[in-house]
Amino acid sequence: MKTLTAPVDHRVEIADGVATITLDRPQAYNAMTAALLESLLATFKQLERDAAVRAIVLTGAGKAFCAGQALDDVRTLPPDGSHELFNTIERRYNPLIVAIMTSEMPVIAAVNGVAAGAGFSIACACDFRIVAETASFTTAFVKIGLVPDSAMSFTLPRLIGYAKALELCLLSDKVDAQRADALGLCTKVVPADEVVAEAQLLAARFAHGPRSLGLIKRELLRNGLGDLRAAVEYELQLQSIAGATTDFAEGLAAFASKRAPVFRGE
Repeated sequence: MKTLTAPVDHRVEIADGVATITLDRPQAYNAMTAALLESLLATFKQLERDAAVRAIVLTGAGKAFCAGQALDDVRTLPPDGSHELFNTIERRYNPLIVAIMTSEMPVIAAVNGVAAGAGFSIACACDFRIVAETASFTTAFVKIGLVPDSAMSFTLPRLIGYAKALELCLLSDKVDAQRADALGLCTKVVPADEVVAEAQLLAARFAHGPRSLGLIKRELLRNGLGDLRAAVEYELQLQSIAGATTDFAEGLAAFASKRAPVFRGE
C-alpha cells in the first residue's frame, strides 16, 4: 500500500490497483472548502496519470460522506457578506465533477453517511454508489435560496427521472437509503461497517478488467448522456442569478442563526 503526499483535508491510499480517497473533515461533516476542492482536484489529476491505479473509491471520514459547501469557508463566503460562489463553482466544483465523470477509471462512491448539496452532486457524478443502510441524501440548495450545481441538474434526472429529480430538488426532503435505492440512486445498499470494503471489492473487479472499461465509460458519457460541459455552464449562469438574490442572503443568515429562513421570492 502507498499513500500520496500531503493532500489537504483528505487521505489517499493505493493498494492492488485501487485508490481510496477519504474526505477527512469529520468534525465538519466533510464539507467542502476551497482548499479541499483544489487539493482533491489535484489528487484526481495525479491518479489519472498513475499507471498503478485502475479504479477509485471516494468516501468520507466519520458520520458523513460530504455535507456540501462549507458555509463558513472564508475564501468562498467571507464574513463581510460578499461571496465567491460563482468563482468556486467555475474554478473548483465544475473541474472536479468533469474530472470524475470523464476519467476512464471507474469511480465508486462509498456513501457512508449524509450526502447533501454539492456532496450529493459528487455522489451522483461517480459511476457507482455503494450506500450504507444508515446514509441519507438531500439536495439542500433550495434551503438557502440557490439552484442545484456541480452537475446535479445533469446527473440526477438521468439517474432517477425528471419528475423525481424535480421533487427532490424543489422539496429538498431527506431521502434515506431505502428510498434512494427504490429511486435508482444506489448500486447496492449494505451495512454501514461494510460500505468501504464493498466499494473496494467492486473497484478491485474493475482494477483487474480490460482496457475497454475506460472506453465504454467514455462511449456512454458521450453518446448516452449528452453535453456535460454545456450543462455545468448553464448551471453556473443560473447560480449567478440565485447568488445575487436577497433570498440567498437570507438563507445564509438563517443557517448561521440556526433558524428557518423567511424567503420573499426576490
